[in-house]
Amino acid sequence: MTAKKTKKLRITQVRSTIGRKKDQGATIRALGLKRINDVVEQDDTPVIRGMIFKVKHLIEVEEI
Repeated sequence: MTAKKTKKLRITQVRSTIGRKKDQGATIRALGLKRINDVVEQDDTPVIRGMIFKVKHLIEVEEI
């Protein structure tokens, strides 16, 4: 059986969550980001894509 390799996304926080809605701050935290210039790698899933869409003005995303 061959394992299907999932795509990865490299997510970088580029703007602060100060002054933003609380749910946006919670989404940033759920993605694993804590401060500006933090970088995390997440699997490319519909759930993660939805979170990215919600805070797209605070982050940069690149496919790996």
